[in-house]
Amino acid sequence: MLEIKNISKTFGDRQVLYNISGSFEPGQTSLIIGGSGTGKSVLLKCMIGLVKPDSGEVLYDGRNFLADNEEEQKTIRREMGVLFQGSALFDSKTVLENVRFPLDMLTDMSSSEKNDRAQICLQRVGLEGAGDRMPSEISGGMKKRVGIARAIVLNPKYLFCDEPNSGLDPLTSIKIDQLIKEITDEYQITTVVITHDMNSMLEIGEKIMFLYKGKKLWEGNSDTIVHSSVSELNDFIYANKLLREMEK
Repeated sequence: MLEIKNISKTFGDRQVLYNISGSFEPGQTSLIIGGSGTGKSVLLKCMIGLVKPDSGEVLYDGRNFLADNEEEQKTIRREMGVLFQGSALFDSKTVLENVRFPLDMLTDMSSSEKNDRAQICLQRVGLEGAGDRMPSEISGGMKKRVGIARAIVLNPKYLFCDEPNSGLDPLTSIKIDQLIKEITDEYQITTVVITHDMNSMLEIGEKIMFLYKGKKLWEGNSDTIVHSSVSELNDFIYANKLLREMEK
């Protein structure tokens, strides 16, 4: 289980997070939603150690990630997989080399073992045979799949996805959502997705946290979100519906 307790963060004189708390369960796809500038990505960076909050706790199975020493933090980081916004692939590396990169950095596996593991992950995301291609030679949806394969190559207990559907057409977005959900169920990963995509909220939002101006205003799931009495959330949902209609 992943827990966050009273996470607050200020940059200069601007507070971006106000005492955010929540928990995220294994085998569950949890979403953090909200408009631009609401603190979603900052909260994610606090959870994975890229940003240090001013106060609060981040607990991985009871282990305080923020209080641990450097060696213990490395142990927890090895249990994380991250799909960055835009996939963040290395342009100079092949698809296979991109996927095996975490293995190169964090393991003592042999080269053949790394390649075998990377191939298994590529096969899991439907990209068997694409290992020798360069990122410039594949579509945006395929790049997302490569990013997912890289995120799971270390058999993580925790998977973090930052706007996995950004820049994708609606049909490809649905496929990426389904893949994330399948992998979460199959490996019983604790998955946290940062998104503003309405389809994601309704299709894979087993737990949803809504942020507004750095504060948690609502928490629920895909069944209860449309019945919310929080006006800011209802406005956010309505704006997403209009955007979806315009994209059709």
